[in-house]
Amino acid sequence: MKSSVLSPVNTDRVIEMAWEDRTPFDAIKAQFGLGEQQVIELMRRELKSTSFRRWRARVQGRATKHTHLSAVADARFHSTRQRAISFNKVRT
Repeated sequence: MKSSVLSPVNTDRVIEMAWEDRTPFDAIKAQFGLGEQQVIELMRRELKSTSFRRWRARVQGRATKHTHLSAVADARFHSTRQRAISFNKVRT
């Protein structure tokens, strides 16, 4: 799925997932088909320039955003907002 085909709701969800510290880029790719570079381009296009720079500084080299750098064996993260999007039960 190309970023130009994403609905506004899915675009917002990708942005939320990109801001979440524990959601790796691989999870975004699995759910929306966007690689890391495509997420960066989407964030650059959708965010204000100062917000983009802040986000970029935050995720650059962050181990939890890059599965191959993470020491966590199971890097899945379940956001409290996930139920509204995928109708999954909220984990407690």
